[in-house]
Amino acid sequence: GAEILADAFKDYAVSTVPIQDRLHLKSFCSMAGPDLIAIGSSEAAQKALKIMQQMSDHKYDKLTLPDDLAANCVYMNLPGKGDVLLHCTPEEFPESAKVFEKLKDHMLIPVSNQEKVKVDGALTCCSVLINKKKNI
Repeated sequence: GAEILADAFKDYAVSTVPIQDRLHLKSFCSMAGPDLIAIGSSEAAQKALKIMQQMSDHKYDKLTLPDDLAANCVYMNLPGKGDVLLHCTPEEFPESAKVFEKLKDHMLIPVSNQEKVKVDGALTCCSVLINKKKNI
């Protein structure tokens, strides 16, 4: 899989990050801003973060959440709205929702994941991100 991804995106560095105890990397981390990684606090999540930091030349800020599953969020930069973040609800992960509320520069939109989690789904499973360019 990683070789196919690297072949498809030749202009970008592609690295593999071994993970433990989870289905995939987005089970405990995702981008919460242009330079901000939302990351769970489990040992597996923190180990993966350390590996990512060692492999990357870019220095990312991190937003550590008490709940790994809450780290699965969807970041968008919308014209006229700025930084928008879809994230877990306080009913699902109250402590993690409090951490998201510290992001004062983001428009925060809590979205329930209660039904999707029943089939191992998450917020990013329901999204297709499109980079719209003016010339298209």
